[in-house]
Amino acid sequence: MSPLVSLLRVLTASAVALLALPAQTAGAVTEPRAPEEFVALRSAAPTIIQEMRYSTPHDFMGVPVDGYRQPVCLVTRPAAEALRLAQRKLLRQGYSLKMYDCYRPQRAVDHFVRWAEDLQDEAMKAEFYPRVDKSRLFEDGYIAEKSGHSRGSTVDLTLVKLPAPPTRAYVPGEPLVPCYAPQAERFPDNSVDMGTGYDCFDTLAHTDDPRIQGVARANRQLLKSTLAEVGFTNLPEEWWHFTHRPEVFPDTYFDFPVAWRSVAGS
Repeated sequence: MSPLVSLLRVLTASAVALLALPAQTAGAVTEPRAPEEFVALRSAAPTIIQEMRYSTPHDFMGVPVDGYRQPVCLVTRPAAEALRLAQRKLLRQGYSLKMYDCYRPQRAVDHFVRWAEDLQDEAMKAEFYPRVDKSRLFEDGYIAEKSGHSRGSTVDLTLVKLPAPPTRAYVPGEPLVPCYAPQAERFPDNSVDMGTGYDCFDTLAHTDDPRIQGVARANRQLLKSTLAEVGFTNLPEEWWHFTHRPEVFPDTYFDFPVAWRSVAGS
């Protein structure tokens, strides 16, 4: 074999290898990671209970939400520290915080929007929005194209009386009960009675709705006052929704996935 033929064969093999390389790496997408100001809440406040609903099918869409890779609460460091302080106060009173949602990637919000635009998909209506026409979810403010959760300092949470009983797993397709039904009739969440379930698209979920009285009203006020002491502001339309201020990222909407590997040290 001549030197020229050998050289041509080597060059041909190299060209084939280079052409094959993009096909091998085309599916390898580097996911964005969180800025160093974000932490996993578990590392700052390990005793806080977490039930990250959007990583499960027990939400208003009936499917796990885009971007929720693992059931982990990610928040900015100041929010995590404030939650740690609130938890310490509550533990002395026999309660624990329970997180439903924390940082929410923009891709999850986009998923909400696509779902809201599909007026035929009402699989979870009987539980989460029995009295609201799905066509009004944008107009009534239940769904929006941007969420404060994507900035990292907003959380959805509740209270649990200790010792905390376990919460059974939701079974897709099981009979649904309105989120504003009496607590004994709703899905058996282990939280205290707040008058409605989490993510209830109904005016009864407004924190100070006058129709909510007695124990449920007292529970809402305990959650609100405890979190206010450590810098959280409640959204009046949702008893579970709180934002820690001043926000670390008041104008930035992140899109890294909800996963341990998204934060430093993981």
